Amino acid sequence: MMDLRGRDLVSMDDLSAEELWAVLDFARDLKRRWERADRPQPLTGRMLAMIFEKPSLRTRVTFEVAMYQLGGASIYLAPADVQLGVRETVPDAARNLERWVDVIMARTFAHQTVVDLAEHARIPVINGLSDREHPCQTLADLLTLYERFGGFKGVTLAWVGDGNNVCHSLLLGAAKVGLSVRVATPPGHAPDAAILQRAEVQARNSGATITLTMDPEEAVRGADVIYTDVWASMGQEHERAQRLQIFRPYQVNAALLRLARPEAVVMHCLPAHREEEITAEVLDGPQAIVFDQAENRLHAQKALLAMIL
Repeated sequence: MMDLRGRDLVSMDDLSAEELWAVLDFARDLKRRWERADRPQPLTGRMLAMIFEKPSLRTRVTFEVAMYQLGGASIYLAPADVQLGVRETVPDAARNLERWVDVIMARTFAHQTVVDLAEHARIPVINGLSDREHPCQTLADLLTLYERFGGFKGVTLAWVGDGNNVCHSLLLGAAKVGLSVRVATPPGHAPDAAILQRAEVQARNSGATITLTMDPEEAVRGADVIYTDVWASMGQEHERAQRLQIFRPYQVNAALLRLARPEAVVMHCLPAHREEEITAEVLDGPQAIVFDQAENRLHAQKALLAMIL
């Protein structure tokens, strides 16, 4: 197992291509061992602090279960418990937590909050979601596709919808492992230019390609994977009505799915707004692998925790 002890995961750029492959391989190994009832507990006595500014199902449950299965424990800090930047500064909170726990996971609105926690805490900090990135979701997504296709060479993923935080991390991660990505977004909703630039540099090294378009049909045609996410993320509720109109042509439905390869799979990081970004017919259909993704949050995060502690 590669030694990543003491490392943060604030951005997918915090892992090199070699390190990302090591996390994915270890996650597959841990998952197989767990299924065989070979269940190591390398984190006995270790404690995770989970800071939540946003509600969560998958992030909270998978991190708590991951620590438990690895022999450790976790503590949930609700929005009212910490109030970063209100009750006390982020650096002060980081300096307190480092005295009591071994690792911090933070699910925040502002990406800078996670950056500041990592800068001031002498223990590893994991980004459980911020307005800029969602690296743990990308670890799970890549693990899911790794299991499905056996690798990434020659595989094309079409991202349809908003160029958001999930899209950002996916671009950076896919570029490192050689997964080609086509991104279809409405005008003004493309991924961040700086992230695109970094992903394109990585893609040249791995042999992947990154393509931007405003045409969802162009992105999906012949793709192996279709991925979508909600049109209005947490914190964007005031834009919801406007976004419903802008993104309507980007709905993942049966007609769009027919343009992909016959054996294509459909991904969504969940929660889904049925009949908005994706129809129930597709979400509940045989090509959707959304619950495989959700399960793999657990296995990917177990691997990450075991490697950084």
